[in-house]
Parts: sequence; C-alpha cells; structure tokens
Amino acid sequence: MKVNMKQISELTGVSTATVSNALNFKRGVNADTAARILRVAKELGYLDESRITKVKFVTFKRNGSVVEDTPFFPLMLTGIEHACRENGMDMVLSSLDMRDGDYSEQVRSLLSDKSSAIVMLGTEMMAEDIGLVRSITNPFVVIDYWNGDMSFDSVQINNEDSVLCATRYLIRKGHTKIGYLKGNFRITSFKDRGKGYRSAMRHAGIPIVEEYMLEVGTTIDSACAGMKEHLKRGVDLPSAFIADNDLIALGAMKAMTERGIRIPEDVSIIGFDDLPYAAVASTPLTTVHVPKQEMGRIVAGRLMELIKGNTAPVKIQVSTSFVERSSVQTLK
Repeated sequence: MKVNMKQISELTGVSTATVSNALNFKRGVNADTAARILRVAKELGYLDESRITKVKFVTFKRNGSVVEDTPFFPLMLTGIEHACRENGMDMVLSSLDMRDGDYSEQVRSLLSDKSSAIVMLGTEMMAEDIGLVRSITNPFVVIDYWNGDMSFDSVQINNEDSVLCATRYLIRKGHTKIGYLKGNFRITSFKDRGKGYRSAMRHAGIPIVEEYMLEVGTTIDSACAGMKEHLKRGVDLPSAFIADNDLIALGAMKAMTERGIRIPEDVSIIGFDDLPYAAVASTPLTTVHVPKQEMGRIVAGRLMELIKGNTAPVKIQVSTSFVERSSVQTLK
C-alpha cells in the first residue's frame, strides 16, 4: 500500500501540515523535526531515490594551493550549514581532486547521486572544467567561479569593484607608485581582482609599472619565500601594494619586515578576505571584508529555490566592505 503523509504524521508525531511543509522545504519547521520527517519518509519509500534529501558541498581541487589551509571557506560553510538545517536538510562534505588517480570515478559518483543538491566550491576551476559543470543535472550552485557561461547558477564576490575601490583608497592616500602582489595560480577571482586594480590605475591616469607587479605563492609561507626572492634580486619597491588576498599580503609583509622594510612607513599594503588573523598581525592589515557566513546563507537560499523548481539560472555578486587598519600610510 502506498505510504501517505498521514502515516508519516502518525509515525513522527507531528501534523500533516508540518509533514507537508517539511517535505516541500518550507520555512517554519524546526530543523530537527524536518530532518526526522525526511528520514522517516525516505525509510517508508515515500521519497524515491531521485528525491533531494541532502546537500552535498563539493570542493573542487586542481592543485589545492588556494582552497586548502585557509580559514576563509570553513567560515562560509557555517552559513550554508545553518541554512540547510533550517530547511531540514543535512549537509555532507565531499571533494573532487584532480590530483587523485580515481578522479574520474569521483566525478561519476557525484553525477550518479540523484538524492543530493550540490554546492560546488569552484575557486580552483578553469575554463576547461565547464564540461563538468554542464553535466550536473541535480539542483546545483557554484561558488567563487564565473566564466561568462549562462547555463548554471553561481554566487561570487564582487572582486573587480572591490579591488578598484581599494586601489582608489591608496590613491586618495597620496600613493602613485602602486604595485600588485599576484598569486602564481591565476584563479578566476584573482584575475578579476587584477582587473579592478588596472581599471583604477587607468582611470586615475597612473601608469602601471611592470616591475611593481610581483608574482608570489598563494600561502603565507610561499608568498613569504617568493617575496624574499624578489627582494634578493634588488627589485624596486613601490610605496604601496594591493595583494590578491590576505595570505599573500601577510606572507609578503613577513618577508619585508625580516629585511628591515617597515610596514607601512616604507611600504603600505592592502589584502583581501579579512581573515581572522589579519586583525592581529604585527601590523594589523587593511583589507577587503567578505561577508562569509552571509554569502553561505545566500548560496543555501538559492539552492532551496532550485530544489523547489525555480530553474531560471541566476548569477549573484556579493558586495564587500573596506576595513581600515594600520598597514597603509598617508603620504599627503
């Protein structure tokens, strides 16, 4: 005999209206209650295998140099997990790692799981990975990746405008010799931040000096090592740097400080992300603040809309705010 909502109501001890709301992911149902209803419904066969019952957060790794060992993404995960719980859904963590020998099997496993909505952290994705994105038929949102394709939903930081505003801040502070600290793995977000820097410089009529564009690693240690190499070869330093992110900024600051270069008296620097330890660095770092948990909630909210059948793809840009600390010197 076919199971109905009344039977689920009797087994879970809640009203049929509550059962209906939970099964349709409507707000207002206690997270634990909704999770219990979904579990019972699946056990009784009310939900078939193609019914979405959980959210799978998938970290795409090309080399891991940006998404590993950073506190940025765990903070965003918290926002997603809370929103999932509010909708009575569990969140599970997964990864696609191109360095693994069984990467193709990882992809097949992801594509064959029809019970999960998917959030893909696409920070390390490149244009050639668009085939993977297009092959996913489940409700699906990409975070931190954008390539001009209109076929999928994505949520990303407004990278270009954020760095444009940060560069203009340095210009207002009297800086005209402004350099850029580039991560040596050119993810899409870094490329967009570089565009913001170049746009601000161009509109201000300030020439971009190639010698001030320094490439370093994307972790604190590798950025520090890379900056030491630049300093060893006697590079001419600008009065200020914009960095692709806080880890790069902090690593470069460490290298310069060890060489006796004072921050900000000799060189000013601005980061991006506003990681927790940016505020407690030896020179607190001026940076761009990303609302990480709020971004996670936006991602989860969009995913719930897709689960309910709202299928027109959207691209969402999350705005940032600027955090002034001690790493920038006023020159005028």
